[in-house]
Amino acid sequence: MFYWFMKNIVVGPLLLGIFRPWVVGLENIPKTGGVILASNHLSFIDSIFLPLVVSRRVVFLAKSEYFTGTGLKGWATRQFFKASGQLPIDRSGGKASEDSLNTGLRVLGAGGVLGIYPEGTRSPDARMYRGRTGVARMVLESGVPVIPVAMIDTEKAMPTGTRIPKVRRIGIVLGAPLDFTRFEGMEGDRFVLRSVTDELMYELQRLSTQEYVDVYATSVKEKRADLSR
Repeated sequence: MFYWFMKNIVVGPLLLGIFRPWVVGLENIPKTGGVILASNHLSFIDSIFLPLVVSRRVVFLAKSEYFTGTGLKGWATRQFFKASGQLPIDRSGGKASEDSLNTGLRVLGAGGVLGIYPEGTRSPDARMYRGRTGVARMVLESGVPVIPVAMIDTEKAMPTGTRIPKVRRIGIVLGAPLDFTRFEGMEGDRFVLRSVTDELMYELQRLSTQEYVDVYATSVKEKRADLSR
């Protein structure tokens, strides 16, 4: 109820009126049943505007640090992420990654809409980076449709490191569902997982027209952090 109230009465109409996002392809989202919205990731506001333009409730898996802060700021951050329908996950790897996968599968098994960023983190420079295969495992194990989503110019509205977005128009393009049924039952094959992920990233690059870089975005961020020390 709180999610619906914030989206449709309080925050949603205000943000949509200010930023006036243009949207293409909403008809590609099925009206019922589990579905994955696999998106490029340019800005913090990607997780805000995509749920606002989709009529169904969208659940994102957000890093657990957003839910563990202390003080007034920590409380406000926690309430914001809960209100926007996001679930905490531990991204430290190993069993934590497996638990995150299972959390996503539960959302899909209940017929929900799951938003996920195959790159695993925000792009450091508006280019598109290599996808993580976790999304492929989720696609193959759940058997639900996967919709590629391209966020357009959100990094210009709110660049990484800024707290207040600039008022400018952004875009959202939702592609046709991708069919990976030919790989059914092969979610344990790492070559299949990479093939599915790369096919998805190719479609995201086509929709977004971003320059593609075949390395992980996290590696680029780590190198830049080392150089800045």
